[in-house]
Amino acid sequence: MSRDAIRVLLVDDHAIMRAGFRMILETADDITVVGEGADGAAAVAAASALRPDVICMDIQMPEMDGIEATRRIVADATLHAAVVIVTTFDRDDYLFQALDAGASGFLLKNAGPEELVAAVRVAAAGDALLAPEVTRRVIARFAASGSPSSEGPVRGSDAKRTWPDPTGPASMPELTDREAEVLTLVAEAMSNSEIAERLYIGEATVKTHVSNVLQKLGARDRVAAVVYAHRHGLA
Repeated sequence: MSRDAIRVLLVDDHAIMRAGFRMILETADDITVVGEGADGAAAVAAASALRPDVICMDIQMPEMDGIEATRRIVADATLHAAVVIVTTFDRDDYLFQALDAGASGFLLKNAGPEELVAAVRVAAAGDALLAPEVTRRVIARFAASGSPSSEGPVRGSDAKRTWPDPTGPASMPELTDREAEVLTLVAEAMSNSEIAERLYIGEATVKTHVSNVLQKLGARDRVAAVVYAHRHGLA
């Protein structure tokens, strides 16, 4: 295990599921599981005590569900954990509420072991994880309503994801040619390292471009940027 291993917290009300996730993740030399929790309240407490880099969070749990736990963790400025929702339920309401709460990814439990490992690495790198079919659903909801939540604001709206203005091409900020190119590749679900390889530039330079793009778009993270790119015909 590397000294700079990704620290992961597992939160699921089924012990056998946590054990399976631990076994999968700890086969990777760059990942270590630092703790477990059986409900959302335990997740919030463990996140504060253990300071993980990534939290793999179930949704349906007793005491406090994964959506509320995600919202509280993301709203805590002292925590810097990325939350990846890992659930059995491929439901739109869970997907959009999780994104609004600030989750960095949404993964189904029928995903392969390599997908779970990849999801943790992507989230730890500060990237968002959305499968292509999930991305299409986010875009469709966003295009129809202007925001991914069509059922109105969810609880704890202060921690809600910031979505760029969807009003049309006239609202587009002035991106440089390189920033627009980077945004297009982000919308193709490419990681920073993949973008760097494609554009023959350093990964640190890509991170700078991505940061500038997010700032100009008024987007909290790459998920919002992907939606924006598709909404404006950049992908």
